[in-house]
Amino acid sequence: MQSYTIGQAARLLGVSPDTARRWADAGRFATQRDEGGRRVVDGRDLAAFSVELARSGGADAETPYTSVRNAFPGIVIAIKLGDVAAQVEIQAGPHRLVSLLTREAVEELGLEVGMEATARVKSTNVHIDRT
Repeated sequence: MQSYTIGQAARLLGVSPDTARRWADAGRFATQRDEGGRRVVDGRDLAAFSVELARSGGADAETPYTSVRNAFPGIVIAIKLGDVAAQVEIQAGPHRLVSLLTREAVEELGLEVGMEATARVKSTNVHIDRT
């Protein structure tokens, strides 16, 4: 499973690294130490926390969120695989984006819950980039 440093987690959550550290210190999400001694967050734990954060109004409900060229970097929070089709959900800050694509595309990208990904929106289509 993928894990994220505090800085990477902060970027995905749309907050400063100091805020992410304070949240971790307060027990809002769990961290472990990697081989280099850095604090890291398990991808699945970060995905769950990002959903909880978005439901509670985010880090700062007053802050406007914008899309640069319709790209929403975030974390995969759910994958539903069918025989042919798949549904991938990404939490990007306060935004939850859902993409319908082929099962084959999900497998080729190696997508998993807790993995960093970028949703790109064009018209009514949501494309997924593995990052």
